[in-house]
Amino acid sequence: MPTGLVSLVSPVSPVSPVGPATPAPGVQPHIHQPHHSSSALTPTPVSVPVLPPELDGVQAKPRHGETVARRAGRALRRVFASSAAAETEAVTRAAHAIQQPVTTGRQLAVSSIRGGAGKSTVAALLALTYAHYRADPVLAVEADPALGTLPHRLGVREVRWSGTDLAQIVDPSMLITDLTGYLLPFTGGGWLLPGSQGSIGARLDLDTYRIVMTSLRRHFATTVVDCETLPAEVARTALVTTQARVLVTPATVEGVRATKSVLEWMGGVHRGLLPTAVVVLNHTSPDGGIDVRKAAGHLGAGGAAVLPLPYDRHLAGGGAVRTELLGERTREAAARLAAEVMDRAVSRGPGGRQREGAREG
Repeated sequence: MPTGLVSLVSPVSPVSPVGPATPAPGVQPHIHQPHHSSSALTPTPVSVPVLPPELDGVQAKPRHGETVARRAGRALRRVFASSAAAETEAVTRAAHAIQQPVTTGRQLAVSSIRGGAGKSTVAALLALTYAHYRADPVLAVEADPALGTLPHRLGVREVRWSGTDLAQIVDPSMLITDLTGYLLPFTGGGWLLPGSQGSIGARLDLDTYRIVMTSLRRHFATTVVDCETLPAEVARTALVTTQARVLVTPATVEGVRATKSVLEWMGGVHRGLLPTAVVVLNHTSPDGGIDVRKAAGHLGAGGAAVLPLPYDRHLAGGGAVRTELLGERTREAAARLAAEVMDRAVSRGPGGRQREGAREG
């Protein structure tokens, strides 16, 4: 089991009919090479490094998300305080919500109103958390192809097949073992479909996005989609067509105001979108600039959940997200976020765990 997302609940979810399970956490999955006959019609792309060789060594050594002093203080509080039982209960609740069974694939869109909000970081955290806790297939899709950072955040070193390439090949007869030959494995047994090979000007058109998402849904129990920033067309479509949507905003007054406008737009498109929305207040600096409780009250008026993501030195440093280096508060926040998003994707609203068979659509 990876050390970064440790839970008191075994990371095994109920058996799902969506598809075969991914390998156990920590086990490198076997990659099936593409062999479907239609692949011969599409030129095989050449693998391209996520970071060019000249940038080797530029990335500073990853730091732990919390300072040594903060970690020591937390350890002392656990010894002398009475909050350990409450923390254990909270982690257990989150694990059960993340692991709840699904009968059809849940697709979860992550977007933001501006660049630099941290949406790819949040998408990576969600993908890693679901891959850790769930035993059924988890997919991360990069729908932000122009210089997107999701592959880098998930620790992928080279990219080859993109969503555009896969859309020309995929067909209903393909098995998951055919598809994984076009995907990249990431830590925990999950799979990644990159948006491009990092070319400026690359775009994922709406038809391609629809083909890919429709074709993959039956194979993957959970799909996390890292969208372009709003108001890009694919991002707008993803917010409307997925089962839950995540809006990432900097924890600033300006970020809250812009996100409120997006929520009002979503409520005008369809009243059912807000109860399946989760806003992430992302703290990108150690000094908080807003009152989180008041911001949550302002943004959650229409039914959306609002959750903070604390400042974390490891995330702020960029590079691949290594869950063992995340601060404890960040790991807890990621688990709460993943649980809330899954709850809303399954029950189609806040609170309760209404079985999706009664409200599937």
